[in-house]
Amino acid sequence: MTDDDQKQRMAQLEAKLAEARKAQEPKPRVDEHYSLANQAWRMVIELVAGLGIGFGIGYGLDHLFGTLPIFMVLFIMLGLAAGVKTMLRTAQEIQNEKLAEEADKNAQDRG
Repeated sequence: MTDDDQKQRMAQLEAKLAEARKAQEPKPRVDEHYSLANQAWRMVIELVAGLGIGFGIGYGLDHLFGTLPIFMVLFIMLGLAAGVKTMLRTAQEIQNEKLAEEADKNAQDRG
C-alpha cells in the first residue's frame, strides 16, 4: 500500500466516524419543552377538571335521588381533593425533571 492510499482510507474512515457521531447526537428537545405558563395552565386545568367532574357526579346523584345538594357538596369536595392531589403530582414531576437536568449539567461540568 502506498502512503497516499492510506491517507485516503484514513480520510474516508474519519468521515464515516463523523457521520456516525452526528447521527448519535441527541436531538434538540423543542417539542418536549414546556414553558412555565404551559405548566401552570396544566395544573389549573387539572384542578378545574376535578371540581367539574365532582360537581357533575354530585348534581347527577342529587337529581337522581331527589335529595338536597348533599351529594353535590360531597363530590365537589372529593373533586377538589383529587384535583389538588393531581396538581401536587404534576409539581413533583416538574421538580424531578428540573433536578435531573441540573444533575446532568453538573455531571457535564465535572467531566
